[in-house]
Amino acid sequence: MAESTTTRHVRIAGQQFALRNADVTGVLRTVEPEPIRSHFVVVGARRFPPKQVISAVTGLDRADFTTHQARRTLMRLGFSAGRRGAGTSLALGKGQWDGASPERLADRLRPLAGRWVAIRDEDILHAADSPHELVGWLGRQGQSADSVFRVPDDELAANGLAPL
Repeated sequence: MAESTTTRHVRIAGQQFALRNADVTGVLRTVEPEPIRSHFVVVGARRFPPKQVISAVTGLDRADFTTHQARRTLMRLGFSAGRRGAGTSLALGKGQWDGASPERLADRLRPLAGRWVAIRDEDILHAADSPHELVGWLGRQGQSADSVFRVPDDELAANGLAPL
């Protein structure tokens, strides 16, 4: 996860910006991630297309910069980045995959406890507070999921054990 004090001065589309990772995280708190086509960056517990992030933070039109430029800028701010593979998903720490095993789906679901999620090919497409909200998002984005479920609140619920 990105440190809250990282600041980078970058030039994107001929304009100079001073970007702080805390500002990126703050802006994206109210932004719904768009579907991941290929590349993604992890902000909080959610994956975003890099161009969506840079556009939201800078106000630039997405046609003014490349995905790789956006991804590189966000990696320099300390955000993890990855690329969606065919049937798999790798979460890359600090911008490089070191050959270690990819982040497990269960680990990525942990911060989403109590929320409804849509999953396709081991990728978390979206998380919402209700199944209605989740299905609505899938419909608006033209997406389909392999599975939709509520992430258990705790270990007891995950194991099917009820308190006495």
